[in-house]
Amino acid sequence: MTYISDTSAQDTQIEKKRNYKLYVAVAIGIVIFFTLIVPQLSLWVSGKSAVRLENIRIAEVKKGQFIRDISVQGRVVASKRPTLYSPAQGTVTYLVTPGDTVTVGESLASIDSPELTSLLAQEKSELTRLQTQLDREKIQVKKQDLEQENYLGKALVALNAAKREMRRNDEGHKNQVVSDIDFQKAKDDLENAQREYRLAVKEVALLKESQKFEIKTRALELEAQQVIVTELQRQVASLSIVSPVAGIVGNLAAEQKNSVTKNQPLLSVVDLSQYEVEVNIPENYADDLALGMGADLMLNGNVYKGELTAISPEIVGGQVEGKIRFKEKNIKGLRQNQRLTSRVVLEEKSDVFYLPRGQFTESGGGRFVYVVEEDIAVKKSIKLGSKSLGQVEVISGLAMGEKVVISDLDVFKEAGSVRIVQ
Repeated sequence: MTYISDTSAQDTQIEKKRNYKLYVAVAIGIVIFFTLIVPQLSLWVSGKSAVRLENIRIAEVKKGQFIRDISVQGRVVASKRPTLYSPAQGTVTYLVTPGDTVTVGESLASIDSPELTSLLAQEKSELTRLQTQLDREKIQVKKQDLEQENYLGKALVALNAAKREMRRNDEGHKNQVVSDIDFQKAKDDLENAQREYRLAVKEVALLKESQKFEIKTRALELEAQQVIVTELQRQVASLSIVSPVAGIVGNLAAEQKNSVTKNQPLLSVVDLSQYEVEVNIPENYADDLALGMGADLMLNGNVYKGELTAISPEIVGGQVEGKIRFKEKNIKGLRQNQRLTSRVVLEEKSDVFYLPRGQFTESGGGRFVYVVEEDIAVKKSIKLGSKSLGQVEVISGLAMGEKVVISDLDVFKEAGSVRIVQ
């Protein structure tokens, strides 16, 4: 019997290699399952939705000073930029060019108005005539005074003569030397002389009163004419246009040597020593505005104090125009028509609960918020008050220190409570 040997002597045992990558993948899957899937399953089982913490913003209710303010864009303009007008019709001659630096009282232009200068000459002539007439009237009064003095003196002499004749006749009548007829005639002559003297005195007094009235009338006419001449002199003097402020010349409104009409704009002067900012404020803040309100003006990284000095009485395009004046003068870096941001302080309150401003005021309508308690956000009704650029006043519903979601509340879908997960 022949035996055939097997090949076992030639075989070698191969060790089985372990798959460590599989173990790692299984371990990672288990971790993911317990960190992500299990919490979601537990929330689903409990009926609560969940919001990730990174998708919301949380702030704490604080108590302190609340400043209600608004931010508006403004345009820098010179607070004094008068426009000068032609005082009369004539030909304009400019003595400056746009951009020239001028001082107060410096001549800028002149108006050649032959009509006005001719009228002034005529009125001056009339003034001279009235002055001469008044002087003539005064001389005439002096002559009349002499005549009336002579007239009154004659009446007095006649009266004195009648008195002497009466005394002589009275003595003669007593001594029966003068007849009764002569005595009565002397008596009548005395009465007549007395009457003539009284009339002379009254006539002289009336004439003097008439003279005073005539002189006063002439003086009033002269005074009225002097007012006309003074006004025309002022108008002629105003034909020389001078600068009311120190600054620079703006644009010229007419061409050199052109004919201009009365009250036609000629040029403007910009006073660069003091600026103000023209701002447009939304009309929903119009009722809260008041003159004297404080404002902060941001320029080149610096904040300057200002004051609301003017408010337009009308609303244009849903906005109210206002003017804020810098409290400081000669601020460097300001330019005409420069744009900058301004902050107007409408109201200041102390000991007020407030939250940072966020989207919760719009998405929640200001009626409710979500208060965070540990890892649960609970819906809570509140009442909000005034709003500023960075703060919102809390009137009721929240206490100091409570943590509130101030971001968009739409992610909570108005649920009563929502779990917050990392």
